[in-house]
Amino acid sequence: MTSSLPPLVQAFSGAIGSASANILTYPLDLVTTRVQLDPPDKSRTWRKEIHRASYLLRNITQRDGFSALYGGILTDTGAMVLSSFLYFYVYSFLRSLATKRLVPFRSSSRAGISPIHKPSMAEELVLGFIAGVLSRAVSTPLSMISLRLRAEETADKDSYEENEARPPRNSVVGAARSIYKEHGLIGFWRGFQTTVTLSLNPSITLAFFQLFRRLLALFERRSRFATKSNPFGQANPTPLQAFFGAAISNSITVCVLYPLILAKTRLQASSATSLQEVINDAYNGLDTYSHKHQEMRTSDAIVGISGLYRGLWVQLLKGILNQGVTFTVKGRIEEMIVNAYLYRRRCT
Repeated sequence: MTSSLPPLVQAFSGAIGSASANILTYPLDLVTTRVQLDPPDKSRTWRKEIHRASYLLRNITQRDGFSALYGGILTDTGAMVLSSFLYFYVYSFLRSLATKRLVPFRSSSRAGISPIHKPSMAEELVLGFIAGVLSRAVSTPLSMISLRLRAEETADKDSYEENEARPPRNSVVGAARSIYKEHGLIGFWRGFQTTVTLSLNPSITLAFFQLFRRLLALFERRSRFATKSNPFGQANPTPLQAFFGAAISNSITVCVLYPLILAKTRLQASSATSLQEVINDAYNGLDTYSHKHQEMRTSDAIVGISGLYRGLWVQLLKGILNQGVTFTVKGRIEEMIVNAYLYRRRCT
């Protein structure tokens, strides 16, 4: 992230990057939701999870055509753009205040000499968390509708009787009405308590990416990054470096927070009444989504800690592509804006 650029520029580039990544990875996001909602006797190993995801992709394509892989993408991308724009704007705005010492963070005695404060990793997490909560509070209703559409879209043939026709696809308005009918207005923010905790997801990812850039700057301090072409004095990763830096950062974050990611998806897609209920069901190998608590589990049921990490491998694959593309596109847009600014200065 080029933190010297204005918040509006960072918000715009972040939103475009997120939209590009979402369009690219949406089919994978679709099947990730389905794998997370699977009964406990499916998708035990990483090979089975990947095989299950590929089966769902083939099943949807054969049943409803290639366009079905992008069902509900407008709603989902809209939620992603709104959330990303608000997140990057609030984060960069708060960070600019912190660097100018207008946010009451404590500084070391050495740092107190300079009017410019470089936020620590802990401070980056706090700023990212605040930005994440505010952005998710606005975008959660759209995310709820998108999740409902994805869950219905990926319901495979096994969900219906042999001679039973597949129910017609729901529309955005229909999904919104269903949510309102089942849970009322508060249903659009269902699971928001978990969402608040998961606001650490982008903040941890961004903090690790900032750490990656600082380490990169240490290794390349005497290279082209210290030249006049880069007046900001920070290492700008190449597209490949940005992709892998963001992918690694996101993978670390997902592994830490995945039980909450799984619980949030299952809570929002089911009729469960609490986060504790869906976590207990996942831990005990019970099927929350189909509303049928199985009294007897098969020998293949995923139980214990493994049940809390059901669908992790597909989530990691999606996250690697999504975050890698997001930060790569965002970085290139910011670089284009900086180069355009420098070119204009040279011409005047």
